[in-house]
Amino acid sequence: MAATGPDDHGSPAGPRILLLSKPGCHLCDDARAVITRVAADLGVGWGERDITASEQDMVEYWDKIPVTVVDGVTHDFWRVSEDRLRAALRR
Repeated sequence: MAATGPDDHGSPAGPRILLLSKPGCHLCDDARAVITRVAADLGVGWGERDITASEQDMVEYWDKIPVTVVDGVTHDFWRVSEDRLRAALRR
């Protein structure tokens, strides 16, 4: 199953990739493009969460976004390495 976007859950446990972002973040736009491409190529689900919707997320992530989480573990922040993301998803 190819990922279709942030609403695609990929599995009953949820998406394998989670992008933590905020509106107006150009690095988030770059990360979203990489994640979309990799998820589609590998057929995994991904989701996105706006950190501005949660005070806790703002405190924890405001200076790190975009943050990429793979299988519930923080994978990258600020920038997404396509090669590292692909390798993590193949494990």
